[in-house]
Amino acid sequence: MALKPRKPDFWFCRLITFAVCIGVPPGVTEAVAQEWPRAANHRPARRLTLRGQEPEFDEADEDSPFDDHLETDRDSFTPSTRTVSVDRWIVESAYSFVDNRNAKETHSFPEVLLRYGLTERLELRFGANYEVGGEGANVSGNSGGSDFESAGELVHESQLLYGAKLRLSEQVGWSPESSFIAQAHTPTSGPDPATALSLGYVFGWEFPNEWKLDSAIRFGADKEGDDRFEAWATSVVLRKSIAERWNVHVEYFGRFTQNRADNVASHFFSPGLHYLVTPNFEIGTRVGWGLNDDTPHFFNNTGLGLRF
Repeated sequence: MALKPRKPDFWFCRLITFAVCIGVPPGVTEAVAQEWPRAANHRPARRLTLRGQEPEFDEADEDSPFDDHLETDRDSFTPSTRTVSVDRWIVESAYSFVDNRNAKETHSFPEVLLRYGLTERLELRFGANYEVGGEGANVSGNSGGSDFESAGELVHESQLLYGAKLRLSEQVGWSPESSFIAQAHTPTSGPDPATALSLGYVFGWEFPNEWKLDSAIRFGADKEGDDRFEAWATSVVLRKSIAERWNVHVEYFGRFTQNRADNVASHFFSPGLHYLVTPNFEIGTRVGWGLNDDTPHFFNNTGLGLRF
């Protein structure tokens, strides 16, 4: 049986016409006018927003206290791209255990680094460390970067660190945030009393959803006995903040010597986990594995940072 076409209902149109004729309160028409484009555009377009390109926001919006948290240099081999705020201090300390492949294990402690914000862009750095083991603890940026080796014997070495860190640029779009580090390491005990100089450049970008990508390159001049050589270190780390207090990362770093009697090239893979107890107090740990024969089997670095 064929269906009859349904006649259109005109009652709704008549109701609208009647409302227009008798007049509608101004408040209603204004509300409709305001809601109409909002309903039509209920799906805002997504776009990549980098640090330095954020839209303006209402000053009345409340910020989390963890938005301004400390950033230590010890929580990864790659140092932070930022310097300490003016007239503030950051104290960092850590313990490193290194399971060497061809020598006795190494212990490194306390890896103290004291950072002071002299200006908005310049910080001063002072540190100290003690190592004992078959090889130098080259898995921490704050340990001093010693390359000593021993033939089956334990070597004890202590040293002082002093230098400065200069913030070069802030992130604007794809132009990265960056800093330059210059510091020296002077042994106070150990097999070689020579002072070693190191220079470093670190840069990185912040991305939406609390992602951060940093990279660094370091150069140092060192000496073992009569053997003078240069050492390079490169690293890249991808960080992710989770629920304000937690931070996880994965990192690659490598160390390479040049003009040494027996050059070495070491490659590491290292994940880490860190927790902000308060915006000014951080604890964390990271582990790592050597990827070739010139590296230790395994290492662990656990430490903390305090800002005041």
